[in-house]
Amino acid sequence: MQPIVSINNLDKVYDSGFCALSNINLDIQRGEIFALLGPNGAGKTTLISIICGIVNPGQGRVLVDGHDIVSDFRAARSLIGLVPQELFNEGFETVWSTVSFSRGLFGLAANPAHIEKVLRDLSLWDKRNTRIMELSGGMKRRVLIAKALSHEPRVLFLDEPTAGVDVELRREMWVMVRNLRDSGVTIILTTHYIEEAEEMADRIGVINRGEIILVEEKTALMKKLGKRQLRLQLQQPLALIPVELASFGLELDADGSELIYNFDTQKEHTGIADLLRKLDNHGIDFKDLQSSESSLEEIFVNLVKSNQEQNNPDRRKG
Repeated sequence: MQPIVSINNLDKVYDSGFCALSNINLDIQRGEIFALLGPNGAGKTTLISIICGIVNPGQGRVLVDGHDIVSDFRAARSLIGLVPQELFNEGFETVWSTVSFSRGLFGLAANPAHIEKVLRDLSLWDKRNTRIMELSGGMKRRVLIAKALSHEPRVLFLDEPTAGVDVELRREMWVMVRNLRDSGVTIILTTHYIEEAEEMADRIGVINRGEIILVEEKTALMKKLGKRQLRLQLQQPLALIPVELASFGLELDADGSELIYNFDTQKEHTGIADLLRKLDNHGIDFKDLQSSESSLEEIFVNLVKSNQEQNNPDRRKG
């Protein structure tokens, strides 16, 4: 089946010489939720902006359902809905008029039944006559989604959709996004939150310094991201790790006062209980233990290192 979004050899170099995107090749499949992960400045928003026709591409080609975003811009853009990060300030307009006006921008005839459905699906129907300025931040985000859906797009881009919202609203939006996917809309979202990608995405892509360094099915990537670390501060320093503990793959810090154990939370047994039991059997006492997980930034660094053969830093300019 032809992908609904196809990106081939896409580059973007600004006049300053800064290379925002380098050799991006990516296919988004119809009906999937695709999460694009990356730290600030990685190129997520630039990539979305090019696909949506907000930023001019450099080299390369982007097709949306077979339509070139440059040579067939109007047809390509009509298939896309975009929900940006920033909230808007159309203070004196009502929800109904704002969403209806967005539909008209695409040259479509009025369709009150569709607008009503969108507002009901997003739990905005009771707010249809409310002015934007009177809405909460969470409701304003829902209006942004309603505007993006007003012209019945096949592809919906969500750029950091839950940034700055509380946990309860975030989970409500996850349900909303899944319902949109079930209705036939392809969802592409950018996020900083591993939890968000794990909850919703079918596939996950990682972008760093303008390059796609990894695209995998969610389950495969989550296994890689499921690593945790247990650090045990010892009562007495060790010179060496006992041979009997070799199977745990322990690390000893430089002064021998801390043992480090890496484990996988995705496995049924983490091995922690066995480790603590064997430490006790060997008379190795600890005074404190701490469990931690890699930050998103650390995960990106590790992924970049593991993909050094595919990522040549000399290709970036500026």
